[in-house]
Amino acid sequence: MLRCFNILVSPLDWGLGHATRCIPIISYLTKKGCNVFIAAEGNIKALLENEFPCATFLPLSGYNIRYSRQKKWLPLKIFVQIPRILYSIFEEHQWLKKTIKDHSITAVISDNRFGLYNCKVPCVYITHQLFIKTGNSFTEQMAGNINRFFINKFTECWVPDFKGNDNIAGQLSHPHKLPNSVKFIGCLSRFNFIGNVKIKYDLLILLSGPEPQRTILEKILLLHLKEFEGAVLLVRGLPGNNIPYPDFKFLKLNTACTLEIKNHLGATELNLALQQAETIISRSGYTTVMDLLKLKKKAILIPTPGQTEQEYLAKYLMERKMFYSVIAGKFVLSEAIKNAAELDIMTESYKMNQYEEILDEFLKNLKKEK
Repeated sequence: MLRCFNILVSPLDWGLGHATRCIPIISYLTKKGCNVFIAAEGNIKALLENEFPCATFLPLSGYNIRYSRQKKWLPLKIFVQIPRILYSIFEEHQWLKKTIKDHSITAVISDNRFGLYNCKVPCVYITHQLFIKTGNSFTEQMAGNINRFFINKFTECWVPDFKGNDNIAGQLSHPHKLPNSVKFIGCLSRFNFIGNVKIKYDLLILLSGPEPQRTILEKILLLHLKEFEGAVLLVRGLPGNNIPYPDFKFLKLNTACTLEIKNHLGATELNLALQQAETIISRSGYTTVMDLLKLKKKAILIPTPGQTEQEYLAKYLMERKMFYSVIAGKFVLSEAIKNAAELDIMTESYKMNQYEEILDEFLKNLKKEK
């Protein structure tokens, strides 16, 4: 098939979720004959290179956002990083001007990278956070204004959620005031539901997110495994890292507990592993939530401390009886597994490939412009 469009795709480097939810978009664009350029570095590049070894990769630095070890210091930690983040946005905006010219880019798809807009080509901004939760009405209004300011610079805003009351992200994706040109594209997941898969793991722990909170949760959950009986798979969320877990040999696990550790699993392997697991423990990141819904899996969600979006999502989804949620400080493994087992995930009402229709329309419009 003729590769008629050069499309640049670039996800934010805040955890792995922004990258993994770009996988179905990149896959579909490639299937449709587009020449996809991926702008990323570090773990994001390693993850996407594993999925798309034949794609063209362009170096683009991330925002490198760091978390604090304690929840109370997170707002201050983020605040002091704002000047550097704003400079990164300016730098990536300048970088895009040159990249469009050098590589004849036809269109841009940015997952939460504010600076990747340009008036010369159609630019899409992907986000589920049209309303930014901060826990304070003044800062929420300020953050909302900044969010809309940047989003309105893009040609379109694609929201990976379903329009109306039967949605996944609640107020995050359905604020009172929407930015311009919003399109709800449905669930974005790189996985495919297999069905009738034999259970291999009693528990699968799926880690992700910025440091040091990823490591902190990893250590907490490993300590809880001391009394656990069953097969456990730990996926650490560290693509490109081949160093085994350093404390593994010092863990005094129950003799009835077997622990398998993987730094990272590719989409195909993780797709199968998740469906081989009876119960899953993960952060309440939005991309993970979409993956779990598509696979119809029961899960325990542990929000990242101080990350108000994850805290809101975890509470919202537990109130809707879709997942069980608990904060790390109150986590008790046996209790969490029991509560999660009582849930019944119902996803039949969701159209899981709605994004394909949006991409078809997008490519059709590009063809008209060409």
